[in-house]
Amino acid sequence: MTEVVLFHHAQGLTRGVAAFADELRAAGHTVHTPDLFEGRTFDSLDEGQGYVERLGFGEITERGVRAAERLPRDAVYAGFSLGVLPAQKLAQTRAGARGALLFHACIPVPEFGTAWPDHVPVQVHAKESDPFFAEDLDAARALVSGRAAAEMFLYPGEQHLFADNSLPSHDPEAATLLLQRTVEFLSRT
Repeated sequence: MTEVVLFHHAQGLTRGVAAFADELRAAGHTVHTPDLFEGRTFDSLDEGQGYVERLGFGEITERGVRAAERLPRDAVYAGFSLGVLPAQKLAQTRAGARGALLFHACIPVPEFGTAWPDHVPVQVHAKESDPFFAEDLDAARALVSGRAAAEMFLYPGEQHLFADNSLPSHDPEAATLLLQRTVEFLSRT
């Protein structure tokens, strides 16, 4: 059993994010889903991004870090899109991190002021033609390049939040494969 801290995307802690967490729980893992938006959810990505821009990306990241302070250190940090900010920062900088699962986004490693820890495995999952992920692709390639415990999976298509089953962008086939790969990753950490 692995402790997982799963951060939501810019539309908030949606039913789809909660359902994904439940799938991981059903596989035997303990999953924490901090709500970085204090109960707010948004009907569109644009609305959610507007809220995030008002708060600031730094504030979102720090809300995630503060939420993790109450949780076990030996966790795998996971995030959907916006949630990759706190997930990647914690995996990269918090002692005891067991791994990182970066869904739909990847931040350049230098952003958090330290090299990626060699002992922290990572997976990056995104659609190959996702216009949002296009700006993160170089960072993802740099993160996984030359690391034995690093993998990047690119799925056919362009949907951004394809693993959230409560959104129109949901792709059941790709989401099932992402979930399978996630469960396999967690079984190894």
